[in-house]
Amino acid sequence: MTKLSVNINKIATLRNSRGGNVPNVVQFAKDVQRFGAEGVTVHPRPDERHIRYQDVYDLKPEVYTEFNIEGNPVPKFI
Repeated sequence: MTKLSVNINKIATLRNSRGGNVPNVVQFAKDVQRFGAEGVTVHPRPDERHIRYQDVYDLKPEVYTEFNIEGNPVPKFI
């Protein structure tokens, strides 16, 4: 059976364009899991244009499904 992993980068892009923390990426990740997603996907970039590195650390304790981190394994992140 195919499993759905929701990429939340665009939610982070929207948050970053508005400033502040709305929409909240952690709450969004909690919601998509509650609604049935089998995973959460993020793709941190060195310029933090979408997901910020801190977001990954904030998401870790809240994602109880598969947590798929794509992208650049830069030393500061590893």
